[in-house]
Amino acid sequence: MYSFAVCRRLLAVLLFFPLFVSGLHAQRLPGGAHPEHYSLVLTPDLNAATFQGEETIDVVLDAPTRTVTLNAAEIKFLSVKAASQTAEVSVNTAKEQATFTFAHELPAGKTTLAISYSGILNDKLRGFYLSKTKSRNYAVTQFEPTDARRAFPSFDEPALKATYDITLVIDSRDTAISNTQIVSDTAGPLAGKHTVKFATTPKMSTYLVAFLVGDFQCTSGKADGVPIRACATPDKVAMTKFAVESAAYILPYYDKYFGIKYPMPKLDMVALPDFEAGAMENFGCITYRETDLLVDEKSGAIPAKKRVAIVVAHEMAHQWFGDMVTMQWWDNIWLNEGFATWMESKPVAKWKPEWNFPQDDARDLDTTLNLDSQKTTRTIRAKAETPGEINEMFDGIAYGKAGAVLGMLENYLGEETFRQGVHNYLAAHLYANATAEDFWNAQTATSHQPVDKIMQSFVTQPGVPLLSFSQDKAGQVPVAQSRFFLSGAAADPSQRWTLPVCIKTSAKPECHLITPNDAAVPLPSTAAGSFFYANANAKGYYRTSYTASQLDAIVAAAETKLNPQERIGLLGDRWALVRSGQADVSGFLNLVLALKKDPNGLVMESSLDKVKSIDARIATDEDRTQLAEVIRREFSPIYASLGHPNKSDSYDRQLLRAELMEILGDAKDLAVLAEAKDITEQAYGPGARKSKGLDPILTQAAISVTAEHGDASLYDKVLAASKDGSDPGLQSEALRTLALFSDPQLVRRTLDYVVSGEVRNQDSWIPMAILLSSRDTRETTWEYIQQHWPKVHAQFTTNSGSRVVAAAGTFCSVEKRNEVSSFFQTHKVDAAERTLAKTLDNIDDCVRVRSTQEPRLEQWLASQRKQ
Repeated sequence: MYSFAVCRRLLAVLLFFPLFVSGLHAQRLPGGAHPEHYSLVLTPDLNAATFQGEETIDVVLDAPTRTVTLNAAEIKFLSVKAASQTAEVSVNTAKEQATFTFAHELPAGKTTLAISYSGILNDKLRGFYLSKTKSRNYAVTQFEPTDARRAFPSFDEPALKATYDITLVIDSRDTAISNTQIVSDTAGPLAGKHTVKFATTPKMSTYLVAFLVGDFQCTSGKADGVPIRACATPDKVAMTKFAVESAAYILPYYDKYFGIKYPMPKLDMVALPDFEAGAMENFGCITYRETDLLVDEKSGAIPAKKRVAIVVAHEMAHQWFGDMVTMQWWDNIWLNEGFATWMESKPVAKWKPEWNFPQDDARDLDTTLNLDSQKTTRTIRAKAETPGEINEMFDGIAYGKAGAVLGMLENYLGEETFRQGVHNYLAAHLYANATAEDFWNAQTATSHQPVDKIMQSFVTQPGVPLLSFSQDKAGQVPVAQSRFFLSGAAADPSQRWTLPVCIKTSAKPECHLITPNDAAVPLPSTAAGSFFYANANAKGYYRTSYTASQLDAIVAAAETKLNPQERIGLLGDRWALVRSGQADVSGFLNLVLALKKDPNGLVMESSLDKVKSIDARIATDEDRTQLAEVIRREFSPIYASLGHPNKSDSYDRQLLRAELMEILGDAKDLAVLAEAKDITEQAYGPGARKSKGLDPILTQAAISVTAEHGDASLYDKVLAASKDGSDPGLQSEALRTLALFSDPQLVRRTLDYVVSGEVRNQDSWIPMAILLSSRDTRETTWEYIQQHWPKVHAQFTTNSGSRVVAAAGTFCSVEKRNEVSSFFQTHKVDAAERTLAKTLDNIDDCVRVRSTQEPRLEQWLASQRKQ
């Protein structure tokens, strides 16, 4: 599953807050029964939002028994039979379980449960649920992690794999899609109905079952003999071509990489109008948010295409990692999500090298390190027994940290050795379940390296290592390990890691394994006393701290000896040390100026995003004015040197120009503001925006800059665009843009709009969180949330409420901390207790950083005035 992410400005704050689901009292099944095969016949009524189910489950009983317990939620049982007996049914709603009790014992061995039942097509975006467009309803599924039980009574645990025969009885005008191909489609059994039967699935877990009903239309392709389709509602099918093109490249890449052919007879990818996650890896039938699958092949911006390609690659990786080989239990969900996150950029980076995916990986690593450096974090493998605890596992630790640790391991072992270990692991567990130990033992046996010790080091203890280097001597660099906290909290002296450290010098990079007992890293003999950087290729899962002379040498050589991802890593490390109080904001700003001519858009983005954080969270109003003067002086000439957009511009140049426009617009550069306004007027002028030949990346930057001080006339145009669903990407951009208008009246109009019911619930939290995160709109938004809480709360899905709570963590005063704490203590948001603790920690950290660093910022700004 790909967690839904918001725009770049909110990425570091909100992307990795966990998805929560209620049901904290549900528990694991008692055991004793193991399913082998399910036959499902489902008859949905899309108008009444209900469905009927006829189900048989072939089970094996370990011992004679009168009771069988399985999972069920929101199910009404009509009859349950086995071995010529009719069972009494008792439902434990809190545990989401149903127990069938028979008058006589069922014998040990094989038996068949025959179940008739009914259910609801809910509006909660989970289980078997209703998705709506303006013209009609759809019935679709989302079962991960514990919601298959809402569609059919089942043994809803990942280790209880079985095969499935799925049949759907649907209206004659509807189509159906499921995990496997259609084997028959016959009229009846009633007038106006037809019955669609699908081929038997491979052995798989309940959470990977999918069935979708409605008017879907598809674009088709093929790769390695596998039929590929990308499907959507009829009005958007033209936007599915790029997804098919992406999948057609990725599938042969994976076939070759894994050494195991794609295991299903077909691959369907389906965009759903209402869908909360980014995407879901149902075996052979992947479902997506529209914005994560649909993009205009000709006019779509590169970032939008990158997003589609990455999400397609992530979900396709799951067909091997997670679907064919599944974790034994949810405490090892990182075996699914970490693998897919690590893998997702590999095929698309080879396909589109000009899109700089390694730099994306370095930027994502920086975000993950910050997440894991908070006081409230967790181990990669953690307790997960209830649905609530299980859903908490789908966070930046399972995705980002696990993926980054795998990337570090691959960088150490070498690509081919690591690939062979992956193949051996998969081949040993085909269509079965596996544990963390299974993976690292396979890698250890393949590489003959202590992979087990490295993985245990990171999987079983929380947090981020800080490697503090001293001056090199005698061909070695002394190094000390400690756990790094952004809060500046004292390190736990008991925490040490076994980890590879890859040193870059003027010689060839070398990797060395350091253990908890090691106190130095060897240097090549030719590198003594010269430049060295302790995270070659920016793959290490750690922060670094250097002596003043070492850092000076690194900064002096950054543009010539560090690659772009290493420069992103350097910026991340230095900013993290500023936040923790171990470095000075003035030194960081000097680094920003040293890299101001960097030609890489993502390096510039990484640099300037941190300058925006200084402006938002450290600077006083007077500081902000002076900081804007420095930005205009230093970056206006660089922006001017880029010239006007040209169709031949590289992606780097496009991104660089857009980043500089944003920062200079924020700094009120009059020439840039005028240019941005002109581009915005063209974008919202007569005719279609995409027909104007505008640079789409620069256009969005221009609209963002202009919207910040935009008037009601522009607001009305953006509002209209946010209601135009013909292009989900542009619609989503417009919704986010509404949250950039800073006029208090327009802020309140946006908030009225998002609580009105006109915005899909899956999206309504996004503008709310953006407004709450901005220094210029935060107070108005917070006041509105408190005054209109019933309307605000009504928009929350089971997952989105905690994200709004998280956005409140951008306040930066003791007074607001107490206000936020008091309000959310008395106005509960489902399963947001841990999120609230993180939010209060973030406010405390901001107060501390501002107190420590603002005087230093003031001094630096004073020194700049003298230049």
